[in-house]
Amino acid sequence: MAAILDYTAYFLAGYTALTIFFYMLGFIIPKAAFVARALASYFSLIASSLFGVGSSVFFSLIGYGGLSQWAVGRSFKLFMKLSTGVCFSIEDPNNYLNTTRPAVFVGNHQTELDVLMLGTIFPKWCSVTAKASLKKMPFLGWFMALSGSIFIDRKNSKDAREAMAGAAKEIREKKQSVYMFPEGTRSYSKEPELLPFKKGAFHLAVQAQVPIVPVVVANYSHVLYIKGLVFRSGTIPCKVLEPISTKGLTSADVDELTRTTRELMLKEIIVLTEKARGKRFAAPRIVNQANGVAKVTGSDMRVAA
Repeated sequence: MAAILDYTAYFLAGYTALTIFFYMLGFIIPKAAFVARALASYFSLIASSLFGVGSSVFFSLIGYGGLSQWAVGRSFKLFMKLSTGVCFSIEDPNNYLNTTRPAVFVGNHQTELDVLMLGTIFPKWCSVTAKASLKKMPFLGWFMALSGSIFIDRKNSKDAREAMAGAAKEIREKKQSVYMFPEGTRSYSKEPELLPFKKGAFHLAVQAQVPIVPVVVANYSHVLYIKGLVFRSGTIPCKVLEPISTKGLTSADVDELTRTTRELMLKEIIVLTEKARGKRFAAPRIVNQANGVAKVTGSDMRVAA
């Protein structure tokens, strides 16, 4: 045990020294700051994960397992602010985050830094969704199960509607909200835009008959742009929009619900990015796809003169 503690101490000391070295080097070579903040971010993530194991067990024992992911998110927010100087500011004047439950929260997905955004914005009694196969995975699966994650079983499902059936039941019975990224993957975009939306989150909200709460985050490529090895300190604004009711809607309404939600979020993202960067962007030209889901081509997202 003593040897393990010694090796851990050596590792932490070396990791800290290396991170500080790159921070100092960043004053001479700007790209070194990218490495420094990346190292600090990984350390913050590991520290928060270790905290998450203990907190999930603690909250489960006292009957509040649904709070685990909220607690872990807040710890990551603190670690990242102290180690990288990066944080997200939340605009939620009507307190939708704390008063709308259960709900399906949907947001734009830009980079790995969105983990910090979740840590900042995650409301109580909210979780992420995950593949049902992860439930049996050691450590990660155990934590996700203990912390109230909503598992989606696509194994025997023919479409998104069937896959979301079990998850919708859990949301209703546990009154557990979920946060989803309808783009399905990170965009890594330098300008404010959205990838085409997948419909799973909207099928889930309609089946559970709970509201959709859009959350938009300004494009933050001026803070983190991985392709350009840019990683700076800064405050990134995000905004919680008015909940969209799904009462009385059916699967036949999902296409239109997906399209209108995406258009609303895209407009708000552009406005928020203009405030964050202090420059204007051209309004997007919406192009409808055959399945009713809108998209914007890169040429439509040019910076206005």
